[in-house]
Amino acid sequence: MTGFLCGLLIELCYSSIIGLYAFIYMTIGYLNGYCHRIFVKENLTIPLILVGLSDLVYFFLYYVFEYLLRGKLNIGFYFIHKGLPELIYTVIVSVFLYKLLNIINDKTEKKEEEEGF
Repeated sequence: MTGFLCGLLIELCYSSIIGLYAFIYMTIGYLNGYCHRIFVKENLTIPLILVGLSDLVYFFLYYVFEYLLRGKLNIGFYFIHKGLPELIYTVIVSVFLYKLLNIINDKTEKKEEEEGF
């Protein structure tokens, strides 16, 4: 649901096509939600793999709907110049954000334990 709603918000603000981003984000959200069973908070590997795979799914679906259906068949060029730099940037940023959010979550849980929740 979150992916679908976020995709619709992006489309309302920036896109002339309704449904593309909602479909892409909904698919990514479903796949990540399905992997929730194997998630361990202390292990950084699984979230980074999921972020990388999510970015690849986003790249592939966006390529199919925006370029391939318009006859632009050079996926290698598009991946090297747009997909790969975006993938590297996203994974690097997610390392720092994951650690920051983990620290915030730990402090919040400690505060809740002290208050007796």
